[in-house]
Amino acid sequence: MKSNRREILAGLLAAPFAYGQGQTGNLPNIGLKADSGPTRSECGIGALMPWADALWAVTYNSHKSPTGSGLGLFRIDENLKTELVHVHNGTHANRFIHTKSNQAFIGPYAIDTSGKWRFIEDLKDTRLTATFAHLKDPANRVYMLGMEGEFFELDVNTLKATLIEDLTKTLALPRRPHFKGGYTGQGRVVVANNGYYDFGEEDPGLAEFDGTKWRVLSTKPHMECMGRENMGNIIFTTGWDESSVLFSALVKGKWQRYRLPKGGHVHNQAWQTEWMRIREVETEHFLMDIHGLLYELNPIAFEDAIWGVKPICSHLRIIPDFTAFRGLLALGGNTTSPNADNNRYGGQPQSGIWFGKTDDLWQWGKPAGWGGPWRRTAVKAGQSSEPFLMTGFQHKMVHFKTDKATTIDIEIDFLGNGSWERYERLSVNGYAKHIFPEGFTAHWVRVTSGTNCTASAEFMYT
Repeated sequence: MKSNRREILAGLLAAPFAYGQGQTGNLPNIGLKADSGPTRSECGIGALMPWADALWAVTYNSHKSPTGSGLGLFRIDENLKTELVHVHNGTHANRFIHTKSNQAFIGPYAIDTSGKWRFIEDLKDTRLTATFAHLKDPANRVYMLGMEGEFFELDVNTLKATLIEDLTKTLALPRRPHFKGGYTGQGRVVVANNGYYDFGEEDPGLAEFDGTKWRVLSTKPHMECMGRENMGNIIFTTGWDESSVLFSALVKGKWQRYRLPKGGHVHNQAWQTEWMRIREVETEHFLMDIHGLLYELNPIAFEDAIWGVKPICSHLRIIPDFTAFRGLLALGGNTTSPNADNNRYGGQPQSGIWFGKTDDLWQWGKPAGWGGPWRRTAVKAGQSSEPFLMTGFQHKMVHFKTDKATTIDIEIDFLGNGSWERYERLSVNGYAKHIFPEGFTAHWVRVTSGTNCTASAEFMYT
């Protein structure tokens, strides 16, 4: 590296692009833009990849037919000088390193270790959302997932793409698909679809493929599928339903399901979720973004259970991708945009990349959120709910509403390994609430009704 971090930052403060003022001092922001027209769309930063002595970024517009221009592949050097190296007006948010061929795949591009890039002509009209390892021929092929459910395999040498199947038909999706994340691990492929446009919709939102057949894991919208090759090869997924964030982990071939609070309701519709990822930002440390909350996430399942989840902060920023680059944390954005002039005050489509330190995130808004395991749910007597995250929030309370008199046990798992203890038994006849003492916490909390009933349980964390 030609300059150290302090010299880079000092130089950037005088640079022609914008920079932000934070509690830790002045840190740079790079602004990427699309054209002002005649058609105005988005300029979201779909993927970021440090590779070949640079940070590579792809920008995206909205909708399958290009609705804007001036987007494509950007190269950002060690001094954060930005160059648009290729124009391609599409929607892409995929990134992947293929080890055997020593290539980075980002958007419809393959980049070798010298920085030479090739355009994947076969996929120029596909909205690419994920690239991941091939089950049967990982040395020569990768999978490519399209937003409309196109499931391709790509020859990493010739860049020839072959459509394997249309997941919209395979999973019998009745509404418009909106596929997002994909990952290969533990002998299977897992893909996420967040095609959720109206309250209460039921569509396949999470599915797995063993190389022969597909199996639906959830009918609620899902966003991300991510893991590591080692450390148990745990696969994590994120999604949501009307009650809360859905969080699951594949541990030794078995799925474990948990729930997390929502930091806001502005992410509930399919279009509002761009893109909420899980990435490794420090060595063997994950950062997870979902519904307005950023979390620490340990990639390891201790005692075959998940208890390395802790909220960092609340935020409103749309972060389609994030990564580490030259000792800095880089957060991509999807800043407000005209989007076909549905927002007539958006002006020219543009978004920024925020650079800082991972620890800066703790200076953002304190973690707060709400949600729960039940929302007008038909529950059975004695059957416990899925675990709901409790740790890392200052003030906590829970509301209950039932259609008949019952008792509800509040149970806590303070070790995080599934060792449940009864904390309180409440009598509920229509409505009841409980305020937890300040400072009281546990890793997970769950609730159990003593009677068959229709019940809601909503935790409020402030």
